[in-house]
Amino acid sequence: MQLYKWTGPQDQAEALVESLSKAQFTYLKNDDETVLLYETDEGTGLKASEAYEVLNAVGDFADGHYAVFNNIPVTDEGRELFESRFQNRAGMVEKEPGFAAIRVLRPLDSDVYVILTLWEDKQSFIDWQQSQAYGHAHAKRGTKEGIDKRPNIFPRSSFVTSYTK
Repeated sequence: MQLYKWTGPQDQAEALVESLSKAQFTYLKNDDETVLLYETDEGTGLKASEAYEVLNAVGDFADGHYAVFNNIPVTDEGRELFESRFQNRAGMVEKEPGFAAIRVLRPLDSDVYVILTLWEDKQSFIDWQQSQAYGHAHAKRGTKEGIDKRPNIFPRSSFVTSYTK
């Protein structure tokens, strides 16, 4: 399965949705931009969009109203290790109250992986960040066992963007 992420101004997003009325989009926005997400098994994406292969998918976008994109640049050398970590994740986030969906996304045209989670609301995401499960999932971060301390994995800092429906 592939996921396509189109980003731009709201008026262009509305026109795109109208022109492709039969496609099922997830429409998100924040103060700066609008995002359209389109998942497909057909390999036909949106023009001028970021393309990803879905490595892991749990849940339904329709159940979430707050989306968090953890954008993580990964070197070619680090891809195998990074993907292995996410393919063998504990899956604890799925058990959290307010969780709606997760997608682990491999970039097709860049080096930035995306861990996308959708939540019922912003407070559910904040509660997850403050939970024991979050602490357990990120326990190795910053330690010598953590992937973040390995050389040649991350060429630059990751960043987070969030949107609402």
